[in-house]
Amino acid sequence: MLGALGVVFGDIGTSPLYALRECFTHNHQIAINHNNVMGILSLILWSLLIGISFKYMTIVLRADNKGEGGILSLMSLASSVVEKGSKRNIVILTLGLFGASLLYGDGIITPAISVLSAVEGLQVVFPESQNWVVPITCAILAVLFVFQSLGTTRIGFFFGPLILIWFLVIGIMGAVQIMAHPEILMAINPAYAFNFFKDNPTFGYLVLGSVVLVITGGEALYADMGHFGSRPIRLCWFYIALPALVLNYFGQGSLLLNSPESISNPFYLLAPGWAQVPLIILSTLATTIASQALISGVFSITRQAVQLGFCPRINVIHTSVREIGQIYVPFVNWALFLGVIWLVLNFKSSSHLAAAYGIAVSGTMLITTILAFYVAIKKWKWPILPSSILFLIILLFDVSFFFPNLLKITHGGWVPLVLGGTVYILMTTWQKGRRILAEALKTKSIPVTELIKKIEIEKPYRVQGTAIYMSSDPWGVPIPLLHNLRHNKVLHERVIFLTISTKEIPFVNKSERVQLECFGQNVYRIVASFGFMETPKIKHILEACRLKDFNILLNETTFVLGRETILPSSMLGMALWREWLFAVMAKNAARPTAFFRIPPNSVIEVGIQIEI
Repeated sequence: MLGALGVVFGDIGTSPLYALRECFTHNHQIAINHNNVMGILSLILWSLLIGISFKYMTIVLRADNKGEGGILSLMSLASSVVEKGSKRNIVILTLGLFGASLLYGDGIITPAISVLSAVEGLQVVFPESQNWVVPITCAILAVLFVFQSLGTTRIGFFFGPLILIWFLVIGIMGAVQIMAHPEILMAINPAYAFNFFKDNPTFGYLVLGSVVLVITGGEALYADMGHFGSRPIRLCWFYIALPALVLNYFGQGSLLLNSPESISNPFYLLAPGWAQVPLIILSTLATTIASQALISGVFSITRQAVQLGFCPRINVIHTSVREIGQIYVPFVNWALFLGVIWLVLNFKSSSHLAAAYGIAVSGTMLITTILAFYVAIKKWKWPILPSSILFLIILLFDVSFFFPNLLKITHGGWVPLVLGGTVYILMTTWQKGRRILAEALKTKSIPVTELIKKIEIEKPYRVQGTAIYMSSDPWGVPIPLLHNLRHNKVLHERVIFLTISTKEIPFVNKSERVQLECFGQNVYRIVASFGFMETPKIKHILEACRLKDFNILLNETTFVLGRETILPSSMLGMALWREWLFAVMAKNAARPTAFFRIPPNSVIEVGIQIEI
């Protein structure tokens, strides 16, 4: 539970820094009076209860893909019960990829708005420090991203206790204010929310675009399920996070009823003067932890995308020998850093950033509901009629948040949409490009049976040692071998075709790691399977082969890799601009030697030009 607190709840736990303030300041037509404050508090409470407690904690966390969660994992669960290539499968993949793409937009906004909102507390204590907020925020974010390469293994021990202290502090702050005005607890009654919409028929609906800020981080609860399991996450939510959040929001509401002018920063003004500086320090630590959780989540999504074939091979560094989830992706880290700093420098305040925040989160939550419904009726075999009614209610809840956020597009909401759309185009281009490339390579290959007949007839010279030809196609003969045989007229004493396959499950048992097939003439095929949460390594494949009494000595083995040069053309396939994009992505993909941990001095590359 302590570990889950530190990693999972940082994002949603730091929302009180800005959420209630934005409900009023972003919609200046909403007056700060008794009915409006009570109505918005009621909306906040029931959003937490329906959106997090009911939807995520009760239903979505059931979507356990061999212990893993997250939208790509949910997509894999949903696609596992439909025929590959079918229209339903295409729709499921499209929804899952777009939802994952939106999380990248969330990944650059969360660190920016979280740290900015914490540092802005300086203006409460030192009003003249306004010009220092942006530089200090950039400095903190720079340190955060620089230290990503060290991993979170050591500092992770401090995450849980710090977030526990955070929840205790914000809960006590709210409780003290509530005791001064206990009538604020009447906002528990949902009638106040209905009356709020009745009194504010137009602007009341728009307020939902700000209320959604209280449930940002809900997707992280599901995405990080694989690290801790669903039970610790549920216990943390119901016993620690939810009570502390409700107390703080209601405390801020009580403060607004007593002094409406405190809307400038109701969170920090809850604290007495002597406690505001320590609270700023604690808030900065908490928001840094929240940012760390999102950054790690984007790293994890990227690795899953690579393994599932939606992203080129990219350098992934494991920062812990114990935890497989502790990874560092340099390219993604610095791309996120540039995006976050750009947001801070352009928007300059958490209020301006709040206008851009929410659309990515609400979009991902909407897609999660649709995929979870399909998993419920197809995978879990829930009755269709009751399930339809249940998920329709949840869908209406998600839609009520999504559409008000669409109005934020011109105020900065375009940022996560543009980023998400760009990532989606890159993912789908890579997926389709790989399929077209595989088909093009297949037309140039021959069945293994033809190769065996050719060897029997021509009897090429066999040199000592083992040659492993890596191929993405588990059917034919790799093109580099055909080139070698045609030009050099020689073969190694033992020839192995190696195909690495990614299953739509997080992890593959070691006993099921490899499948071995012998064709005769000392020619073999190995199909090595990995889960989408695993990083393929040659040493793991060789170990699995030894378990099947098939020994491969690394110092006597040559790895032969194909180096494809993509030539875009006007042939049927993709639009020409997407073919050029695919060619650029393929050219910049991580080399197999680095990605699969193959000793560089054991590798021969054969250049191949492929027109697509």
